[in-house]
Amino acid sequence: MAEKILVVDDDIESLKLIGLMLQRQGYQVVTANSGQQALDRALSDRPDLIILDIMMSVMDGYEVCRRLRHDPLTQHLPIIMFTAKTLVDDKVAGFEAGADDYLTKPTHPAELVSRVKVLLARAAQQYTPSDRALVWGFLGAKGGVGTTTLATNVAAVLAKNSPTALADFRLGQGTLGLSLGFARSTGMANLLTRPTNEIEAQAVEREMVTHASGLRLLLSSGRPKETLLNVSPETLAAVVRHLRALQRVVVLDLGAGLSRLTARMLPDVDQLTLVVEPNQVALTLARDMIGEMQQIGLDRNRISVVMVNRAQTSVQVPWQEAEQLLSHEMTAIISPAPELAFQAAEAGLPIVLYQPNSIVASQFSKLAEEIAGRRSV
Repeated sequence: MAEKILVVDDDIESLKLIGLMLQRQGYQVVTANSGQQALDRALSDRPDLIILDIMMSVMDGYEVCRRLRHDPLTQHLPIIMFTAKTLVDDKVAGFEAGADDYLTKPTHPAELVSRVKVLLARAAQQYTPSDRALVWGFLGAKGGVGTTTLATNVAAVLAKNSPTALADFRLGQGTLGLSLGFARSTGMANLLTRPTNEIEAQAVEREMVTHASGLRLLLSSGRPKETLLNVSPETLAAVVRHLRALQRVVVLDLGAGLSRLTARMLPDVDQLTLVVEPNQVALTLARDMIGEMQQIGLDRNRISVVMVNRAQTSVQVPWQEAEQLLSHEMTAIISPAPELAFQAAEAGLPIVLYQPNSIVASQFSKLAEEIAGRRSV
């Protein structure tokens, strides 16, 4: 995929010219014509590099650069200041604000492109995927397939070795907090009712609670009014990126079905586990979801499928037939343990902590180790 460059300038003609030049070189280009818009776009569009003008009203490029360097989500981004300010003091101020390079207008297009290539290559060496937290999403093919139980137990396994957060994005349908012994479960709603530019790492940290296992939890409640919240995709993405900055592993309970908002979150997910039951309805829905996720741009290698046998029946679809229907291998098959799941919830514990020697606990642990093993956490 082509690298994405954010171009920031309050002169519309300059934006068009620089953008066209970069697009001809094969780069994706997003633009901002103010300092605040630049900060918002840096979070929502996740650029690989920023080209930043200095002389802008309200918030100049120096201040934008300082804020980008202060934010853990953007502090690693390469920044080229591209400006008509030519004095040595101007350049010194740019580098002191945190710029990686400083280029004065006008300049030959080849020089700007050369500087872009050098900084992108340097950033690729310094900031690799293993530097980032692992974000692992769990999505049910339909409701009631055990997505929350699976996400909770996998997160509890990972928390034994790495700082781990578990976030419940099922607004108005959240049961995660109750199953782990927390009556207060409005943290997610409190965040998602804020404007995107007001969601900061400190705000996310304040809304989280800590389970006895060490898991950090960002919870949704089961209050129906939460389903009516007007949540933007940018706000959801901002929460995920702040969680990534705060923890080493982030597990997301995405509920059931591929909604518009869930689809918008997929680019922020490193691994996506699709949870199915061994029946035709769940498997047919899962097959369609896999196709849609690939169309959105989620690589098939980032999708794993887990079959949860919530109860043994004579009419369930064998896993071999399920793989054929999905054209996708099963990463794991989880044994039925409804009574154990109930007992663990009553105790406010994940199964892997309530009865760690059980068969289903070992299956959760194996799944966690296999997926996490694809990334060093």
